[in-house]
Amino acid sequence: MMTFFKRARIRYILHRHAIAHDLWVEATEKLAVLQGMTSVEKAHLRELSTLFLYEKKFFGAQEFQLTDLMCLIIAVQACLPALGFGIDCLLGWIEVIVYPAAFRVSRDEKDAAGVVHHREQALIGESWSRGPLIVSWEDVERDMQDKHSGHNVVIHEIAHKLDMLNGAADGFPPLQPGMIITEWSTALSAAYEGLVKRVEHRHRPYINPYAATNPGEFFAVISEYFFCAPEILQANFADVYQQLQLYYRQNPLLRRQLDSK
Repeated sequence: MMTFFKRARIRYILHRHAIAHDLWVEATEKLAVLQGMTSVEKAHLRELSTLFLYEKKFFGAQEFQLTDLMCLIIAVQACLPALGFGIDCLLGWIEVIVYPAAFRVSRDEKDAAGVVHHREQALIGESWSRGPLIVSWEDVERDMQDKHSGHNVVIHEIAHKLDMLNGAADGFPPLQPGMIITEWSTALSAAYEGLVKRVEHRHRPYINPYAATNPGEFFAVISEYFFCAPEILQANFADVYQQLQLYYRQNPLLRRQLDSK
């Protein structure tokens, strides 16, 4: 339950650090993922984005120069999955690091036999439970207008953050009150196992085959599709779409349908 002091603090932030109208309009008009949202939803999203910008510190990696517009575009997409939760689900970490493009990381990893292997890979996003949100601006820009691809690096990494609220990124985040655990587990497990088989047999996977990497990546990828290409997710994984609709307390497919009328 929100205390009097917490409500007062939120009101103070929203008043003293309000997002300029022109900046808000410019940012939201660039984001196809927001199409069909009601004025009430957009007003709530604006409040969450204001709190997000206040709570987080943005850094440009490799001397990349960030603008207020760039930071707002990232904040809005980060807050979209949180509409049904509130800002508390995005607290507990501070930094947002933005690379100009894909970035390389080097890590030592142990295999099942305990042997350490050195691995280098190029990433477009990364996140940890208490660590920073890291994204490639080149990919953020690419995702902004491509509403049918089902790709959104910011939403992907925020889904990992939500997944890790109760531990590891395993595709089993803390569910909303009233959701039935067995229904979530059955729907997502069946879809994930079916996707893995399709990828192994080189059949068309319907969604990004990266989702077959592990259950955590499956949850992050289907979250991208839920917001950015809901018609694809609903057509091929109807039970999964229904569970995400309950989890996120949003219905992007209905927004698309209303927006097209």
